[in-house]
Amino acid sequence: MKDLDNIPAMMAEIGARAREASHALAFATSDRKHAALIAAADAVWEARAGIIEANSKDLAYGAEKGLSPAMMDRLMLDEARIQAVTEGLRAVAAQPDPVGEVIAEWDRPNGLHIKRVRTPLGVIGVIYESRPNVTADAGALCLKAGNAVILRGGSESFHSSRAIHACLVEGLKAAHLPEDAIQLVPTRDRAAVSEMLTMTDTIDVIVPRGGKGLVGLVQREARVPVFAHLEGIVHIYIDKDADPEKALKVVLNAKTRRTGICGAAECLLIHDQIVDTIGQDVIRALIDAGVQVRAEGRLQQIDGTTPATDEDWGREYLDMIIAARPVADIDAAIEHIRRFGSNHTDCILTENLDARDRFFQRLDSAILMHNASTQFADGGEFGMGAEIGIATGKMHARGPVGAAQLTSFKYLVTAQGATRS
Repeated sequence: MKDLDNIPAMMAEIGARAREASHALAFATSDRKHAALIAAADAVWEARAGIIEANSKDLAYGAEKGLSPAMMDRLMLDEARIQAVTEGLRAVAAQPDPVGEVIAEWDRPNGLHIKRVRTPLGVIGVIYESRPNVTADAGALCLKAGNAVILRGGSESFHSSRAIHACLVEGLKAAHLPEDAIQLVPTRDRAAVSEMLTMTDTIDVIVPRGGKGLVGLVQREARVPVFAHLEGIVHIYIDKDADPEKALKVVLNAKTRRTGICGAAECLLIHDQIVDTIGQDVIRALIDAGVQVRAEGRLQQIDGTTPATDEDWGREYLDMIIAARPVADIDAAIEHIRRFGSNHTDCILTENLDARDRFFQRLDSAILMHNASTQFADGGEFGMGAEIGIATGKMHARGPVGAAQLTSFKYLVTAQGATRS
């Protein structure tokens, strides 16, 4: 029984258990990891009524805290979303096992045969807010990559995360893998987060998944390496050669499908030549869909818009709000994105392939899209089964962080008695 009053001691014990479990997981077979994930998926579905009941407590807590509608949507679980959780677990189970994959292999004139192969990172700490499904996604991906994981869910999702975590532990038991492979911090106390950030002896990398406040805190204070994105300030540029029908469909989906996810569009840039045609149609459609459009320049002449201010550029709303401005050309759009973007996901809508290539070449966001909704910025949609987050840094992992990105590598060197002169 963990002593919840002594946070440092509790976290040290959790870390030591995770480190021990990671040693066994490093060489666990693909079949056993697959079996654990399938058993966990079955357990989640069987426990769906209990998970929904636990989630109702979290929703009441969130309402009491005054969470925004978008944050409440992130928090909410119903039967359809629980089914998506089980499908995510099964999808990760079905992915190829990255551990042991030969990344490169070559022979040297000195008699050495060298392989670079994927190996687990070890112990991963995941700190997240609101979305209880992250408990399943993070647990599954870490397990698939042979890592132990310490999960610290948000205070809002406390009960839901515990219910889902119990199902993951059932899966580990069923596959005869260490139960400590997936641990959930059993307290809402923020001191546990501070401890995780300094556990350099037992945690190999921290993955924060949440709002700017959480991610900024982790990036500032962590002594453990971090995979993170600070914000999803997602831009869509409608080029003068955009297809009107595609533009309307993509922008509406990118903004309104789910406003609270990091791939939701937050800023719309419209080529000056089409402001009065495609631009007007798109802005009116957004307003008709209930989106508040904070507009600049000629776009302000459209009924229902409100004037944009300087604070509207480079802002992550996570709500039914979008900033919109005309730009002179594609280079002006690129310059705006460089200045105000967050290197997460940005999109161009155009039928001009030269414009697409210029956009792709001159921007360095982790994900760049052409004629596709930015809501696809998700590991599941990329074929990774799920993802633990979108990394916008340039070291190790970038873009959706799936199982393969949760590995490092080592060199295996063999020879026939080679010696160095």
